[in-house]
Amino acid sequence: MAELKTKATRASVSTFLNSIQDKNKKADCREIAKMMRDATGKRAKMWGKSIVGYDKYDYVYASGRSGTFMITGFSPRAQNISIYIIPGFTKFGALMKGLGKYKTGKSCLYIKKLDDVDRKVLSRLIKESVKEMRRRYNTKK
Repeated sequence: MAELKTKATRASVSTFLNSIQDKNKKADCREIAKMMRDATGKRAKMWGKSIVGYDKYDYVYASGRSGTFMITGFSPRAQNISIYIIPGFTKFGALMKGLGKYKTGKSCLYIKKLDDVDRKVLSRLIKESVKEMRRRYNTKK
């Protein structure tokens, strides 16, 4: 069975965030980091080389494969900022309607910049997704 590549590391989150060249993207990422710390009550860790993640949960699939992954996180990519809403978006339809300009993948919210979305709605979405993950996986704050 292949090992999960995206794992928590000891790399410095501050060094990573400071390395973001675009000053606006850097400021947006710092604001998202604050939202996630507020939502989880946990300090950030680097997950792999380019993902800032918060808190963790353990999972076991029906196949027997198991692992540990972050409850929420983000990554400043070249084209956008990827925000990881791990439970997906199905339960958050009402929030998504008021969010603003974005795209989604299965568990990824893609935004160009924070000014494209309602910050209060984004913060609430992050908080609600953290609550859902803690409920699903019986994790504690």
